Amino acid sequence: MMIAQWRQWVAVVAVLMAVSTAQANVRLPAIIGNNMVLQKDVPLPIWGWADPGENITVTMGESMATAKADGAGKWKVVLPAEKTAGGPHEMIVAGKNAIKISNILIGEVWAGSGQSNMQWAVSQSANAKEEIAAANYPKIRIFVIPLIPAGTPIDDVQAYPGQQKPQWVECTPQSVAGSSAVLYFFGREIHKDLNVPVGLITTAWGGTRIQPWIPPQGYTAIPELEEDKNLMVDALTAYGQALVAYTDAMKAYTTALKTAKPAEAIPAPPGVLPGHPLNNNFQWTGLYNGMIHPIAPFGIRGFLWYQGESNNGQGMKYFQFKKGLIEGWRQVWNQEGNRDFPFLFAQLAPYKYGGDPTSLPGIWEAQTATLSVKNTGMAVLTDITTLNDIHPPNKQEVGRRLSLWALANTYGKKDLVYSGPLYKSVKIDGNKAVVTFEHGAGLKSRDGKDLTWWTIAGADKKFVPAVAKIEGDTIVVTAEGVTAPVAVRFGWHQLAEPNLANGAGLPASPFRTDTWTDAMNVNP
Repeated sequence: MMIAQWRQWVAVVAVLMAVSTAQANVRLPAIIGNNMVLQKDVPLPIWGWADPGENITVTMGESMATAKADGAGKWKVVLPAEKTAGGPHEMIVAGKNAIKISNILIGEVWAGSGQSNMQWAVSQSANAKEEIAAANYPKIRIFVIPLIPAGTPIDDVQAYPGQQKPQWVECTPQSVAGSSAVLYFFGREIHKDLNVPVGLITTAWGGTRIQPWIPPQGYTAIPELEEDKNLMVDALTAYGQALVAYTDAMKAYTTALKTAKPAEAIPAPPGVLPGHPLNNNFQWTGLYNGMIHPIAPFGIRGFLWYQGESNNGQGMKYFQFKKGLIEGWRQVWNQEGNRDFPFLFAQLAPYKYGGDPTSLPGIWEAQTATLSVKNTGMAVLTDITTLNDIHPPNKQEVGRRLSLWALANTYGKKDLVYSGPLYKSVKIDGNKAVVTFEHGAGLKSRDGKDLTWWTIAGADKKFVPAVAKIEGDTIVVTAEGVTAPVAVRFGWHQLAEPNLANGAGLPASPFRTDTWTDAMNVNP
């Protein structure tokens, strides 16, 4: 008997045995189900729950793995990596009962997280009617996680009251309208370019800061987040003390009820049970616990991230938070060896936030610094703007630019130009500042006009409007009255929509060559 036939026979026997001896059901998390996409080329964890000590067999094609549920009823197997994209496949998960999972594809799985610009739906984006009508991609599958926080890490995706848990669905005009636009347009590019199935997991919540998305491991791994870690520990300690006090008060109350004599006054009950301080979408780990942990360690290729508006004003502290987020998530997924999965993010678009106009550039600086973390990528969006709307509708181009990073660096298409110009160095030559870039081949003005949003300063730290000229692959910056320049700033204002781009038309990221906190920044 061929090994594939033998394994199929084992699966069938398991199903028949389960039917005749059905007791407590084997269960699977919501992320594992019909229509799912499993990540190609990585070990595939499959997990769930059963009776303590129950033997579980998972079979898909020629792959089979077994496990025994632990004392809490949890079990996990790891199927070997699938080397070939495609499908459909079936999976049998059998214990005392059996579950058949159908219409499984092998391909590329990406998750998208962040706040409203990642949550922003296809139906809200530019050319929505046409995009929705054209969204017939049965090999793109969509999974959207409900917006539900948790005080402690939960094992499964939760459902809104009165609704079923989310399921994988094929991409159709009916299913795509409410899904993440950035993630969908990114996935569509990957699907078309590589001709492979693509799974897209949306786990984003508008208006949220980065702190609730970071797991405990992230706060522990980054020394600069020690203060936040201690504040979180203090909150949990106070919560524990409140629980103890409540328990003592409830014991005293029940004792009083039991021993009270007729006509004797009964004390009032101790009130409501204290709520968990992290069970919300604002505090440390609350969104990781409720919206990321339930899908770990499902096999993925990588994450997209579009967030930072709610952290505007935190400057380089945001860089430390992002390091904690990336390191924390990578530690969680490292259970199956996916240690350095790609983390691709959108740099925020210019917007009229009000207040200090250099606060947003401080976030841009932190986002650019994140490129120093291994296997990261950044889409610059200074030319995709709606200055009076924090949600630019052109999510197609955001997804496309993020896909360039993935296609070039994750999928090996090295001939692609995947980034706009990124500041590399500055050299002072008399009254000139000569700026060089990474990814600067073919520097140009994208609108054919003089270069905009350049300022320069001497030792007095007073930035004045500057003239910037393209000379080869460098920018030469000068200003009348600045005979000994010390520093250059480019696009250093929340409303800056500069026109510098490279030969591929990708815009340059704002930057400054100084670290001054007391400079006078003048609009160019």
